[in-house]
Amino acid sequence: MRTLAVPTFVSLDGVMQAPGGPHEDPTGGFTRGGWAVTYFDEEMLNRASETSYELLLGRGTYEIFAAHWPYDEGPVAEHLNSTRKYVASTTLDRVEWNNSTLIPGDVAEYVAALKREDGPELQVHGSPGLIQTLLRHDLIDEFRTWIFPVVLGSGKRLFDGGTPPAALKLVDSWVSKTGVMINTYVRDGEIPIGEMDFEVPTEAELARRERLAVAG
Repeated sequence: MRTLAVPTFVSLDGVMQAPGGPHEDPTGGFTRGGWAVTYFDEEMLNRASETSYELLLGRGTYEIFAAHWPYDEGPVAEHLNSTRKYVASTTLDRVEWNNSTLIPGDVAEYVAALKREDGPELQVHGSPGLIQTLLRHDLIDEFRTWIFPVVLGSGKRLFDGGTPPAALKLVDSWVSKTGVMINTYVRDGEIPIGEMDFEVPTEAELARRERLAVAG
């Protein structure tokens, strides 16, 4: 059984769109592409390349990567160019980047079958649309959020509308010298619900609840 991990660069307000440059993904009128670049240092780059993995990519991120990494050098480029890549798209006819496979049919079923195989970890880089599909089908085992100290206000988000509620457990945390916090979370069952009110609510609290019920 393989782990499916989502390492994602996000702003403090959860935006993951176009961290790598102004031309990466300007869709929806997004004008702040490149917001993550100046925070990277050598130690962060080393952490990004320390794990062996295969890639799951949506069409947009596949096209961004395929236009860049075959022409780059270094350990990250070497791994991305040589590793197996699975691409989810309903519009591409073929994928030409080395070791790339176009996912046929239902993406969720295909990914579930991949997870049942033996092999290296599966990682989703970028690909906000694909992430939403994987979230809806409960296929993600680990979230590795690289939280950058910026607030963007708008853009594509890691947890978009319709994300199923779930409890998570923090299993690792590290902070870079530039202030980027890398947190690793795993699924931890249902959200535990508690109560901070008095065991017997006050008259004021009962009146407040009644007003809310009337307001709908």
